[in-house]
Amino acid sequence: MTSLQDKTILVTGATSGIGQITAQELAKQGAYVVLLARNPDKAEQARRDIVAAAGHDRVGILLADLSDLDQVRKAAAQFKATYPRLDVLVNNAGLLPKKERETSAQGYEMGVAVNHLGPFLLTSLLLPMLQASPAARIVNVASEAYHFAKPDLADFQSEQHFSALRVYSNTKLYNIMFTQELARRLRSHGIRNVTTNVLHPGAVASSFGGDSTGLMGIAMLVARPFMISPEQGAQTSIFLASDPSVADISGGYYDKKQTKAVKHSFNTVEHARQLWKISEELTDTQFLD
Repeated sequence: MTSLQDKTILVTGATSGIGQITAQELAKQGAYVVLLARNPDKAEQARRDIVAAAGHDRVGILLADLSDLDQVRKAAAQFKATYPRLDVLVNNAGLLPKKERETSAQGYEMGVAVNHLGPFLLTSLLLPMLQASPAARIVNVASEAYHFAKPDLADFQSEQHFSALRVYSNTKLYNIMFTQELARRLRSHGIRNVTTNVLHPGAVASSFGGDSTGLMGIAMLVARPFMISPEQGAQTSIFLASDPSVADISGGYYDKKQTKAVKHSFNTVEHARQLWKISEELTDTQFLD
């Protein structure tokens, strides 16, 4: 097993499902793991469970709602003030939108806010800490649902046409495009000690999407008996966060610890640059320009 004794790792969405398993297994390898979560009670319970499983108490909590960009900024500032280093960022948190369109504190469509804009801003704000690490990794969790994406950057907030499945699929494609564009920009800026990869965890039986309604909710209910466990679903996240074999790989899309081609007509360099620009504007940040 890889030793992560000197590593500090931040995992978002770490109070249940693959996020908690990812955090737990990385902690068991010796890492100091910080859980970014919305709910303080769930975060504390997850922390206790991970401490018990890992056999050490180097597990921290960072409270923030990723849909609220002001909270993301405060959380990043708090992390910088509390922890001396950051070696791995796992952007795991995700939202399956409800049937009716909802908006965030900044007025952005909730699925885009949680699944894309929050992680985009968090990564931007923590990049200087990652650059200070001898060998840092950014791991983003996407989904094969990207195949169903039908992005329209002119209607980025789905104000004209809203569908929960479409928003979820679009944001999972954005996760992939963000990762690939981030890898390109890291290389173009000569930043060799930070890598980034993205993954499909598999169809995982967890609480994810438990409050979804309509066709999405029915589909989740029907599919649940055929889904894999959170322990199985977390394996590729753990692999990309810790395995020496992928230490120098950046911009890859992984499924079951294997690279996989991304096949979607919207996934072009030009569209990725447009997505990056929109994301910078909405999050009010400058990021590897």
